[in-house]
Amino acid sequence: MSGGRKILMGLGILGVLLSLLAGCGAAPADPSVDVSVAEALRLWQSKEAILIDVRTPLEYRDGHIPGVANIPLDELERRMNEVPKDKKVVLICRTGNRSAEGTKMLRSKGMTNVFNSTGGMSTWTGPVTK
Repeated sequence: MSGGRKILMGLGILGVLLSLLAGCGAAPADPSVDVSVAEALRLWQSKEAILIDVRTPLEYRDGHIPGVANIPLDELERRMNEVPKDKKVVLICRTGNRSAEGTKMLRSKGMTNVFNSTGGMSTWTGPVTK
């Protein structure tokens, strides 16, 4: 193998390794938009924030936080007018992925009062209604 081919092969392997390393692990929490489930529970119980469940209607019916509105992620953009602008709002889903997506979308529309509950309903310790 020529020296040039060795270099190209080495660069290719290096590129693959860097791509693999970049994709490993979960995205780090963003303290400016993410709150833990425990903090979401505290904010909700103290009425410092309202929660909005962005799961599907079927997931919501299977068990949800009492009194919390259900605005599925795929409806969130067109139902933005239902999201209060004058209160802290925490989005919650099953694991925190869809609520992170919803938080990012609403914040891109200028809603800086919206936060993501990391962990979601899968780690929720507060009351649940079925």
